Amino acid sequence: MIGRYDEAVEQARKAVKQDPKSQLTQIALTAACILTGRDKKARTAAAEVLKINPKFSLDQYAQTLPYKDKSQIDRIINALRKAGLK
Repeated sequence: MIGRYDEAVEQARKAVKQDPKSQLTQIALTAACILTGRDKKARTAAAEVLKINPKFSLDQYAQTLPYKDKSQIDRIINALRKAGLK
């Protein structure tokens, strides 16, 4: 959330490597990749989210985000939407 998206990609990759079936790590990788312009990798990660949870919903996910500032939630949701999640 502080704009260090390249670092976020690396941390998300490490997390996915440790637990590739974790929906949260795949979501983190998806958002971080979109925010760094790695759209192809983001779409691949988004596809993994849907493999893990075929009923994934951005509306439901947005409700779980702990941020008070709506712009932070919007940034994440818009990134996930751009990667193909609904």
